[in-house]
Amino acid sequence: MAKDKKQPRPKAETPKGFRDYFGQDVTERRDMLDRIAQVYHRHGFDPLETSAVETVEALGKFLPDVDRPNAGVFAWQEEAVPGGGTAGDWLALRYDLTAPLARVAAQYRNDLPSPYRRFAMGPVWRNEKPGPGRFRQFYQCDADTVGSASVAADAEICGMLADALEAVGIDRGDYLVRINNRKVLNGVLEAAQVREDQAEDVLRQIDKFDKVGREGVLALLTTGRLDDSGARIDGVGLSEAQAGPVLAFLEAKGADNAATLDNLSAAVGGSAIGAEGVDELRQIAAMLAAMGVAEDRAVIDPAVVRGLGYYTGPVFEAELTFEILDEKGRKRQFGSVAGGGRYDGLVERFTGQKVPATGVSIGVDRLLAALRAKGLAGAEVAGPVVVTVMDRDRMSDYQSMAADLRAAGIRAEVYLGNPKNFGNQLKYADKRGAPVAIIQGGDEAERGVVQVKDLILGAKIAAEASVEEWKSQPAQTEVARADLVAEVRRIIG
Repeated sequence: MAKDKKQPRPKAETPKGFRDYFGQDVTERRDMLDRIAQVYHRHGFDPLETSAVETVEALGKFLPDVDRPNAGVFAWQEEAVPGGGTAGDWLALRYDLTAPLARVAAQYRNDLPSPYRRFAMGPVWRNEKPGPGRFRQFYQCDADTVGSASVAADAEICGMLADALEAVGIDRGDYLVRINNRKVLNGVLEAAQVREDQAEDVLRQIDKFDKVGREGVLALLTTGRLDDSGARIDGVGLSEAQAGPVLAFLEAKGADNAATLDNLSAAVGGSAIGAEGVDELRQIAAMLAAMGVAEDRAVIDPAVVRGLGYYTGPVFEAELTFEILDEKGRKRQFGSVAGGGRYDGLVERFTGQKVPATGVSIGVDRLLAALRAKGLAGAEVAGPVVVTVMDRDRMSDYQSMAADLRAAGIRAEVYLGNPKNFGNQLKYADKRGAPVAIIQGGDEAERGVVQVKDLILGAKIAAEASVEEWKSQPAQTEVARADLVAEVRRIIG
């Protein structure tokens, strides 16, 4: 009788496009998000946690391909199981934090206050091709106001975003919240007599303003241009006269908000929707000033064109203005870390009624990378105080020491490996990043004292070092057992 073949061992590796986060990464992200959450809480926003799984129907237009429900998202069909959903229903891991908000706002519309102000932080999943720095699971941090058409809600989001950046350590002068309005662009398109079938093409070309400049955008709006490789890029087909208002819009940034708003008024000409957009920006600027948010923190800027195809009113992004070195050692500006704006149709898919909403999303990984680039994160996180074990029969004494330290708010643990080789305990303390190690052998116990070793000041000890060699280090002191907590607190500050 043939023996069953052994099953191959599974590979110990993460799936492609995913990563593991260890102690320091998790701690830094949590600390950053806690600071942001405190700002949102002070502004009256409530936290919301939704299920990681949504119905594909609820995701709706947020799906990249509605004809293939599992394209772009991690989705599966329900089976006929007791207590489960209807067999054949499609479920998916949430693609972002906006679709769950839409579902919540509709599902609990009779119970939630209106407007409803919430913030949400957590992982989202996208079944897309991974690449360098591009993962299929990542964190988002959103804040939205649902149910208010007032631009005061937009102004509050912008001011709150500035406060959040400062709360995590970004100094004034190192960031700028830039604000624009889709209605202004609609007015510009109207003034330029752009046909409806040309509008999306015009949006795509003006999005390239930062890269190709005035003349490049002019060529793209009109007859076309050659790219860097010499390939021909077709133009939209506008006349130079039609392109004039679009270029005026892109170059409307003035010395201050007042000048910029005057330039935008000229760019929209006689367009009613354009004038409405300019007036909204004027109100936002006035409210930000009243909130104490000066123009060195948030400013009206027509160059914000990303997302204008999605948003229906004010649109804003937070840009970090300090320089960093790229992979090739070249200086470059860090760039955008957050974006948002006003959008309609959030809840309409569920209720049939338009519900105005505005919100912002912070790129968690990107902001954390910025903090590390500024030296505001990434420093080595101190590990726990390690209580070493010299006599396994006295484990209760060692646990008592750790308990006293914890009661005083000091992170501490007892070494729980094999205590036979003291060198292994030292290796463990070093790998844990322990700032202090505690030693108490039988002699110290009889005399009612402990040895407190300052590992921050002391040299790293080789695994072979004996107890006697370790005790001889100058950073080690002997104190009464009753003074253990005070001595540790003195060392770690």
